[in-house]
Amino acid sequence: MQTKSKAKNSVHTHSGARLNKLIIAAMLSALAAALMFFEIPLPFVAPDFYKLDFSEIPVLIGGFSLGPVWAIVIEFVKILLKFVIKGTMTAGVGELANFLMGCAFVVPAALFYKWKKTRVTALLGMGIGTVAMAAAAVVLNAYLLLPAYAAAFKMPMEAFVEMGTLINPGIDGLLSFVILAVAPFNLIKGVLVSVLVFLLYKPLSRLIKNKIVEK
Repeated sequence: MQTKSKAKNSVHTHSGARLNKLIIAAMLSALAAALMFFEIPLPFVAPDFYKLDFSEIPVLIGGFSLGPVWAIVIEFVKILLKFVIKGTMTAGVGELANFLMGCAFVVPAALFYKWKKTRVTALLGMGIGTVAMAAAAVVLNAYLLLPAYAAAFKMPMEAFVEMGTLINPGIDGLLSFVILAVAPFNLIKGVLVSVLVFLLYKPLSRLIKNKIVEK
């Protein structure tokens, strides 16, 4: 009887912890979706249709606290909530870009931190994630996102290059555009988000862990 009671309590505790994780993920998704509404262009780096937001902060905090799979879930729900609340002004391309770049950033960082949970590995993970996001941005913008954006709005690809040239005279083609404009934009975003997460994560992680283990 005692063994059955312990097993029952273990199942109850596991179910409660899972439910708490779902609640935390939902809250972080809602916060991330809200942060998507506050966008900042970086006109000294890239054309102003590239806008910086800090929605990856809750996603990365969720990735560190709950794991990389939960980070993907939070990232996806964030985009869904944004669609429901505001819709899209980019034919879905901007939202797809946000999801893909976000995953490229938070998943490597969360995986690295899961391997060994220290401040050093958190910083290294965020550094790896930042580089991965910039690299993914170069490839995906060149071969998927910019062509999709151009098709959706019936724009020639040369229009993006011209906008980039106004900012940086060294931009003279699509390759130089993604390397000299898109990559730096994502590197700046990754560094800013990483600094803020590094400052915020420790106090927030205690609250999240306490909530997960609550019965």
